[in-house]
Amino acid sequence: MNEISFASWGERFWAWLIDILLISIIWYRIIVISKADALGPVGISLLEALLFLYWTVLEGYRGQSLGKMIMNIAVMGPSGEKIGFLDSAIESFGKAFLLPLDCIIGWTAFRGGGQRAFNKLSNTIVAGSNYLE
Repeated sequence: MNEISFASWGERFWAWLIDILLISIIWYRIIVISKADALGPVGISLLEALLFLYWTVLEGYRGQSLGKMIMNIAVMGPSGEKIGFLDSAIESFGKAFLLPLDCIIGWTAFRGGGQRAFNKLSNTIVAGSNYLE
């Protein structure tokens, strides 16, 4: 296998944005039905929980969320192997609950690595889906 190259931050951003938009539609429907305050603690916690579950399940099952499928990128182990649900949960926790901090630590502590802090903690990478075994 060729050396794996990380997905660009641009590809990762667009995949993230697609996921946020898709899950926000579901979240908004729940907020409207429950009459919860969207920007209150319940509303924000619900959105974070939905995102965490969505990313953990899809990326743990197939390595890709819908946004990643569209962008043709995937979460995988460092050699291109499929990850499990525990690695997916660790990796997803950072982007669902602590994304700004996750990115800042990743960008500063792991320069040139193309990884967030929680990618390092979960021993995962994001690369083109053609590398996924």
